Amino acid sequence: MGFAVKVLGDGGLPSHDARRWQSGPHLRESLKAVRAIFDYMETHDLRMYRLVTGLAPYASHPDLPQFHGQVEECADELAELGALARERDLRLSSHPGQYTVLNSEREETVQSAIAELEVQAALFDAMGLGPESRALIHVGGAAGGTEAASDRFVAGFERLSERAQARLAVENDDKSFGVRAVVDLARRTGIPVIWDVLHHHCHDPDGIPDAEALAMALDTWPDGVVPKIHYSSPRLDMELRPRKQGRRTVEQPWLPPLLAHADLIDPLAFEAFLMHDTDGRDVDVMLEAKAKDLALLRLRDQLGARGLPWEDGRIVLPQTPPPR
Repeated sequence: MGFAVKVLGDGGLPSHDARRWQSGPHLRESLKAVRAIFDYMETHDLRMYRLVTGLAPYASHPDLPQFHGQVEECADELAELGALARERDLRLSSHPGQYTVLNSEREETVQSAIAELEVQAALFDAMGLGPESRALIHVGGAAGGTEAASDRFVAGFERLSERAQARLAVENDDKSFGVRAVVDLARRTGIPVIWDVLHHHCHDPDGIPDAEALAMALDTWPDGVVPKIHYSSPRLDMELRPRKQGRRTVEQPWLPPLLAHADLIDPLAFEAFLMHDTDGRDVDVMLEAKAKDLALLRLRDQLGARGLPWEDGRIVLPQTPPPR
């Protein structure tokens, strides 16, 4: 199991050089931060981590060419960090955000997405990471219908270099592209699918049961590469939020939407999910929780107390379900 970007434990650790461009941030400083995170992970026996997309600050920004050569400038440092990741059996990935849209109807947006994905591929290649390390994106907008939007995605994908294509993965989303739609894209492009469980529960237009959706996603991964999925629990707590009523400000209840991620992972729901049949395959699980590494460590302890041990960064499932 893994966590994304931020380390909250041990007082917190920076994930990258987050200075604004005027201050001259650099990948070299980001790599120092990642090395410290790797050491934290080693201490806590964690083996899976999502790197921040902006590891090389502004490296794909079209108006800041002075930042474009950072990967080449840090070739030695990247190779050293990648060797450490391999030595410690760490699975690394990234998740370019909402503005990385290969299927946009705007050419400048597609160009920006291509530039960002090329940087992610260059980073992974410079670190010598295996084919399990992927830059995950969503399909994008559904203007013109999902079929036309999927065609635009394929067209954008075909504009990537071969090395960037080989580093890509695609995820089902919560509004437009369900599991079947992204699996169809996987067949057309060869991109593996990272199944997001909560997204599937929010958007499942084809009524596909979890076990079937899981199997469909796992089958898109190449032989010899451990598939990956995303798991999160929906936020359930109510907030009191201020609202203007005339001249007064009053607090009113606010209920979170189903898609909102909780701080922690529901251990009972996760334990039940672990009992899905994966046809004998190992599966890596990226936890998407607001408490980041703390959520993973808490879940690990809770599962251990319920008879699911942790060994070498992994939950070991019994041959039969553990006692309740």
